[in-house]
Amino acid sequence: MQPLPEMEIRLRGNVDTPIYGQIVEQVKQHVAANRLRPGDHLPTVRQLSHSLGISPGTVVRAYTQLEQEGIVQMRRGGGTVVSPRTAGDRAAAGRRTSLSDMISSQVLNALSLGYSPEEIEATFSFHLARWREERRHTAAPTDTGYPAMDTSTIVVVASHDLALSMLVGLLSEKNPELNVDLTYAGSLGGLIALQEERAHLAGIHLLDEETGEYNYPYVKHVLPGRDVAIVHLAYRIQGLMVAPGNPKRIQQVEDLRRPNIVIVNRQRGSGTRVLLDYKLRQAGISPPGVRGYQSEKDTHLEVAAAVASGEADVGLGIEAAARASGLDFVPLYRERYDLVIPMANYRSKLLSPLLDAVASDEFIGMVRSAGGYDASQTGATSFLRLNR
Repeated sequence: MQPLPEMEIRLRGNVDTPIYGQIVEQVKQHVAANRLRPGDHLPTVRQLSHSLGISPGTVVRAYTQLEQEGIVQMRRGGGTVVSPRTAGDRAAAGRRTSLSDMISSQVLNALSLGYSPEEIEATFSFHLARWREERRHTAAPTDTGYPAMDTSTIVVVASHDLALSMLVGLLSEKNPELNVDLTYAGSLGGLIALQEERAHLAGIHLLDEETGEYNYPYVKHVLPGRDVAIVHLAYRIQGLMVAPGNPKRIQQVEDLRRPNIVIVNRQRGSGTRVLLDYKLRQAGISPPGVRGYQSEKDTHLEVAAAVASGEADVGLGIEAAARASGLDFVPLYRERYDLVIPMANYRSKLLSPLLDAVASDEFIGMVRSAGGYDASQTGATSFLRLNR
């Protein structure tokens, strides 16, 4: 049986984790992100040991630990498969108890180390938002484009941001009857969705090169004749995400011209891509002269994953994504991320829970605890009267 294409394992020699431990961790990540699902087969011991150039005993040790933790089952003559989710009331109750014990243990450890309940809650929400995104990204694609607008679903088209993911998670938790459909299509994609009336709001961070101002010039250009509310989500730090220890000593955009540096880029239309192109021009660097410039990812987490796996040496992104992925971070720029909402939507009953949530002390505390954000103006609202 051939290994699944999703079952990619990348070993790193410059970390303290032993090889079998790296295999265990990466298999867990594949399962957590839904790239491996219950019943899926893992590569055989022989296949994986051959492809990684390691001894079969190392793979057996990894698979054995995964089986002991209940992640996989090793079947005589049937290979190693991801453990099925058992059905039935008794099994469901057992799973709930196991999950409760697991989380309770981690909360107890964190409290005993001096972390506050607020810090623990914010960090938990942050990582839950991260994995929710990973699982959404690996879900089956649809051909419908942006979802249809209706009276029970808030449609958000935005540039990728982890604070926005946390906001959506909080909104869903507090208002279970409300649906939120979040699509990451870049800042320009968000504004175009508003222009075409395919979304209720957009999340953007677009630097205007002529004025040095964020967002407002683009809103005026893309949405002429529209009155809009601009709700501030957060200021965030953009910088260079690099491997732990920064082995290639990458400190500034000018270093990206070095021939031994490979970058991973964001997709066209994203605010981060606009920022990188602007800074490259300022430094007198031609994009074709940057190795990896054509390699594009849709989110900060995907960029971080590419750096963490060794696919690239560096990527421009937000500090929160670097932290979540265990990378080092070289801070460079402070930018503002705003929610753009046409006035008709801003005044609607549908968006009222979202506007309450973004200005709430609970959400502001979550953003502050996530790291890499400035929430001093979160929830502040200004209005642009463009219908003149």
